[in-house]
Amino acid sequence: MTSLGLLVVWMHAENQGASRDFREMERVRIRAVRLLRKGMAPVEVARKLAVTKQAVFRWKTNRKKDGLNGVRFPGWAWRKPSLGPQELMQLEAELLKGPKAQRYGTELWTGRRVLKLIWKLFGVKYQPHHMRWVMRSMGWTCQRSRARARRRDEEAIRPWKRRGWGRIEERPEKEGHDRVCG
Repeated sequence: MTSLGLLVVWMHAENQGASRDFREMERVRIRAVRLLRKGMAPVEVARKLAVTKQAVFRWKTNRKKDGLNGVRFPGWAWRKPSLGPQELMQLEAELLKGPKAQRYGTELWTGRRVLKLIWKLFGVKYQPHHMRWVMRSMGWTCQRSRARARRRDEEAIRPWKRRGWGRIEERPEKEGHDRVCG
């Protein structure tokens, strides 16, 4: 394997799971364009900067078409949040009043209920799957209630757990001969 191949594998392993540094990527693109202007071949630029030849050719084309702006960081791809800090504070104040203040029958905020509240207060629509980010940005977490029988008798369960559970709990048959699930 050539040293270039080792370099690419090493860089890939180093960056696995890490977030991308967009400013550093912009610096690499600008450096590539400057090396091209000095007369270095695209293949040599790619090797020197440890990037693909295709990327260098794309940056060269973008530079010809749009100048230096063609290789600059284009900005973030996502939209700005629809609710600002003031609106989020107002939303949280309403959420803290509880669902019954909004005439719901239970004390449980669901994603759908929060969506309706946001629409009612601010006229802003969010997709249901975006509610997770909105709620997390305010420090709220998703809580799932445990399913319990309505007629559950805690007083009857407690002694059974102490006396009865030990009889049915599985134990190894002989010491050193544990069962293996297979």
